[in-house]
Amino acid sequence: MEQLNWQKSSFSGTNTNCLEIASDGELVYLRESDDPTRIVTTTRPKLAIWLHSAKTGEFDHFTEA
Repeated sequence: MEQLNWQKSSFSGTNTNCLEIASDGELVYLRESDDPTRIVTTTRPKLAIWLHSAKTGEFDHFTEA
């Protein structure tokens, strides 16, 4: 996994709260930079559907206090 080109979110902090993403063909990997051993794996089409849902506010209730 370390050979992948991991990219940090532009909204990430300098050393904490960093979300990273990488891809290897059809698969997409997500991880937290402070614990890179835990990796979520998905496909490009599934990630596209999830991102669309997030952009339309479907998951906003998870970030509200």
